[in-house]
Amino acid sequence: MDTRIIDRPQFRLVGHAARVPLVRHGVNPHIQRHITALPAEEHRRLKALGNTEPSGLLAVSDDLDSDYAEGSEMTYLHGVAVSPGTPIPGSLDVIDVSAGTWVVIRTTGPHPQTVQKAWATAAAAWFPSHPWCLRPGPEIVAALERTNDFSTATCELWLPVEPA
Repeated sequence: MDTRIIDRPQFRLVGHAARVPLVRHGVNPHIQRHITALPAEEHRRLKALGNTEPSGLLAVSDDLDSDYAEGSEMTYLHGVAVSPGTPIPGSLDVIDVSAGTWVVIRTTGPHPQTVQKAWATAAAAWFPSHPWCLRPGPEIVAALERTNDFSTATCELWLPVEPA
C-alpha cells in the first residue's frame, strides 16, 4: 500500500452535506444523486474556495457507525478543505476538523472499488501491523485524477489516526 503519515493543523470542510445510508461496495446511489443534483457552476465555486490540503473536490464521510454497518446513516459532504478564518458563504455546510495525524493512502484504478478495497486492506492488514488506530473525525477521499466518467481515478484516502 502506498501510505504516508502526516500531521495537519486544524482545518474546515465546507460544501453540501446530506444524511445517507452507508453502502460498502460499489457506487452509493444516494451520494450519486446528491452530487448530480448540484449544478456545474457550484462545483466550480467550491473548487475555487478550497485553499488547503486535502486539495480538490472531496468526498467526506462523517458521523459513521462505529461498526460501519451496511445501511447505517452517515453524513456525506461534497466539498473542499479550507483554512480557519476563510470566509464561508452562508449556504454551505461546515465540518470543523481538529488538528491531528492522518494516514493518507494513495490508490489508482476502477472507482470507487479501488478506494473501497484500500479501506478494507487498511482495516485488515495495515492497522494491525502499524502502531496506529482510527481516531474520531471525518474520512476523506480526494480525487487527484480521473477519467471523464469517473470510472477510473487516482485518489487519496485520508483517515484520522492516533497512536495505538
